[in-house]
Amino acid sequence: MNQVKQLFTRYKMLALVFAVVLIWLFFSWQTEGGFLTPRNLSNLLRQMSITGILACGMVLVIISGEIDLSVGSLLGLLGGLAAILDVVYHIPLLANLSLVALCGLMIGLANGYMAAYLRIPSFIVGLGGMLAFRGILLGITGGTTIAPVSPELVYIGQGYLPHAIGTGLGILLFALTVFLTWKQRRNRALHGLAAHSLVRDVVRVLVIGAVLAAFVQTLNSYDGIPVPVLLLLILLGVFSYVTSQTVFGRRVYAVGSNMEATRLSGINVQAVKLWIFGIMGVMCALAGVVNTARLAAGSPSAGSMGELDAIAACFIGGTSMRGGSGTVYGALLGALVITSLDNGMSMLDVDSYWQMIVKGSILVLAVWVDVSTRTGRR
Repeated sequence: MNQVKQLFTRYKMLALVFAVVLIWLFFSWQTEGGFLTPRNLSNLLRQMSITGILACGMVLVIISGEIDLSVGSLLGLLGGLAAILDVVYHIPLLANLSLVALCGLMIGLANGYMAAYLRIPSFIVGLGGMLAFRGILLGITGGTTIAPVSPELVYIGQGYLPHAIGTGLGILLFALTVFLTWKQRRNRALHGLAAHSLVRDVVRVLVIGAVLAAFVQTLNSYDGIPVPVLLLLILLGVFSYVTSQTVFGRRVYAVGSNMEATRLSGINVQAVKLWIFGIMGVMCALAGVVNTARLAAGSPSAGSMGELDAIAACFIGGTSMRGGSGTVYGALLGALVITSLDNGMSMLDVDSYWQMIVKGSILVLAVWVDVSTRTGRR
């Protein structure tokens, strides 16, 4: 049993990819191939983008040892605000996006200030925000749907990249993979460290290239790469760089691993937490705009249960509930698992209560795996 735990701990992401493959094969079998059509995969990835955007921010919050239960309601509020600014006040798209992002940042910083400086538990701050933001959304929309939004805003949620640009993006990502692999080998050589096996690196690059080629070809065979998916890829790159290559990223992990030791080392723990919640607010703004654009309307019920999907995505993706451990790409794989289950069960007309039972069970299982594997290493 201990060997199984060690194997899973070491290859957690590989196990998660294997789980996604199994889920896709099962639903493809049950839908007689309908699940794996380019059209459905395009729709699945578009659905995933909203949970994925929230998960990018939520993974930082959880790594730092906190939690934010208000993100679903805040997504709905900021998406509704974007719809009102567009439909009622006809604010230009760029100004609209800037105002909504600024509101998200300010609300996120307010949450962070209460959690970090006023020492109100983040669970309570998030719970209060969940209720308050939903109430504000119902107030500003009058409980009615705000529509129709402008074509420019709709493009953010429903648009596609031209095929040539999608192909170019795939080539660019493959070239970036080759460059980063070469840079990693070069850095290890400069520091006198043993380089990874050349065969291992070549196989890794070829596998990534094959996945990118299949990704671009599949989406181009429908209408192209959806714009929300492009936004998610950009966020993946930005957040992966921030968490692994910047001082701020290292401080986030340090705060979650041992907050008192981090504070004694001279790091302003409160400021780190403040900005983590600020980033979470901006992600809620972006997810809210994408959701409104995808629906072509601002809905008073938008973002309902969104916080649970984002938190579940992080835990399924290997983020530790204790803090100090987790990755952005793991959280996005977790979001893919959640969305695949939603999409597949909807195609099979599974009752909504069964969908909730399945997702809840998988969340508990993911946390149990985290607890058991960490206990096994002690």
